[in-house]
Amino acid sequence: MAIRFLLSQAFKGLRRNASMAASVALVTFVSLLFLGSAVLLQGQISNMKNDWYDKVEVSAFMCPTKSTSAQCAGGEATAEQIDSIGNLLKSTELKPYVEKVYFETKEDALKSFQKQMAGTNWVQSLTADEMQASYRVKLVNPEQYKIVAEALSGQPGVESVVDQREQLEPLFNMLNRLTYVAGILAGVMIVTGLLLIPSTIRLSAMFRRNETQIMRFVGASNMFIQAPFILESAIAALFGSLLAVGALYVAVEVFISRWFSSQLIDVVSGGDVLVMAPFLIIGAVVVSVLASFVALRRYTRV
Repeated sequence: MAIRFLLSQAFKGLRRNASMAASVALVTFVSLLFLGSAVLLQGQISNMKNDWYDKVEVSAFMCPTKSTSAQCAGGEATAEQIDSIGNLLKSTELKPYVEKVYFETKEDALKSFQKQMAGTNWVQSLTADEMQASYRVKLVNPEQYKIVAEALSGQPGVESVVDQREQLEPLFNMLNRLTYVAGILAGVMIVTGLLLIPSTIRLSAMFRRNETQIMRFVGASNMFIQAPFILESAIAALFGSLLAVGALYVAVEVFISRWFSSQLIDVVSGGDVLVMAPFLIIGAVVVSVLASFVALRRYTRV
C-alpha cells in the first residue's frame, strides 16, 4: 500500500513537473552518451594495440650496393657485418627482448617485392643486386622496441632501422586525445547533472510544500515524505540512461560494426555496449538518488 502510494506520488510529480523531469533525463542522456563513447573508444584503442602490436617488427636494413646514405659510405654491407648484426641480436644484451629473428636475403627481398608488385612490367627488370638484405626482429614486448632499435642503429653495415610501432604511435596518440576530450565532456555534463538534479528536486518540493506539510501533520516520517521526490529523480535518470544505452547500441551496431566489418581490425560491438549498460544505468540512478537525498536534506524542510 505504501509503495503504491509512493509511486503514485512520484508519477504525479513527474506529470506536474514534466519539463524539469525532461531536463534531468536529457542531461543524463547526454552525459552517459559521452561517457559511454569514451569507454568504448578506449576499449577500441586497447583492441587495436593488442592486435597490431603483436605484429610489430623492428627491421634493420643493411647497406645496398648503390646507397647514398652516409652510413653506407664504405659500400655494400659485407658478410662479416651481416654476421655481426646477427650475433648482436643473439647476444645477452638483446636476447631478453628478441622473440624471433628472420634474415631476408637480397634474393628473398626481390621475390617478396615482385610478389607485392605483381602485374607491373618494370618490376621484372629489377635484379637481386639492387635490393638490400635485412633483419626482421619480432619482439618479446613491443613496448620495448626502442631498446632494440637503438642498439641496431649506427652499427657498421646498417643503413637504417625501421620500427613499425613508432609509425603507429601518432595514430594511437590521436585516438587517446579523442578519448580524453570525450571524457572531459562527459565530466562536464555529469557536473551539470549534479547541479541540475538538486535544483530540480528543490523546486519540486517547494511547489508541493502544502502536501508535505499535511503529511508531516499526520505523522509521516522524513524518509516517507522525501521518497516520492527521490523516486522522481531516479525515474528521470533511469529514462535518460536507457535512452543513452539505446543510442550507443544503435550507433555501434548500425554504423561502427557495419562500416568496419570488412576491415582487419577487431571493432567494438553491441555486446560491448550491453556489458557496459548495467554500470551506466545503475551509476546514473545511484548518483541521482544521492544528489536528490542531499538536496532534500540541505535545501528543504520537509
